[in-house]
Amino acid sequence: MDSNPVSPESRYVSGAVTTTAKILVVGHFAVGKTTFIGSLSEIAPLRTEERMTQASTHVDDLRGAPDKVTTTVALDFGRLTLSDEVVLYLFGTPGQQRFMQLWEDMARGSLGALILVDPVRLADSFPVIELVEKYGLEYSIAVNSFTPDVQYGEAEIREALDLLPDTPVSYCDARKRESSAMALITLVKHLLARTA
Repeated sequence: MDSNPVSPESRYVSGAVTTTAKILVVGHFAVGKTTFIGSLSEIAPLRTEERMTQASTHVDDLRGAPDKVTTTVALDFGRLTLSDEVVLYLFGTPGQQRFMQLWEDMARGSLGALILVDPVRLADSFPVIELVEKYGLEYSIAVNSFTPDVQYGEAEIREALDLLPDTPVSYCDARKRESSAMALITLVKHLLARTA
């Protein structure tokens, strides 16, 4: 994962900032939300990861992530300054069903959502998409392609997820800053087009 050095000056938002936006980074369990925010945030990201317990082994599906030992239990938070006047606040949600009650509060005031999906576990994305639509958020899909041996084209992703024609689909590797940034840019362009 790319690391982003934090300078003392970057800890605080400039007084010149006139526009801030709250963006949700959502997805199913173990899709890469924490990694995505960590690769983009200009500040040390706030993480609420805890070690997974034996009690969760019968609940959490570790297919595709057998080495996973921690999980987000509240949220991830990061910040990204786009210009002297514009700052994005990135809020990552927990992916397990038992934490879904947190989503309503996190969705409040959000401009939109970036839904990370794993091409190996596309069906796990349906509850996430349903929740984002329930809260009336605009969204884009980012296929986190950290599994190079499983690749699907955009048409296959659209069909599998039953997406509307105007829902943007991008591909990223959440471990890489530039790749994550392109997925976020896709969402921001979509949001700007919807508000124009």
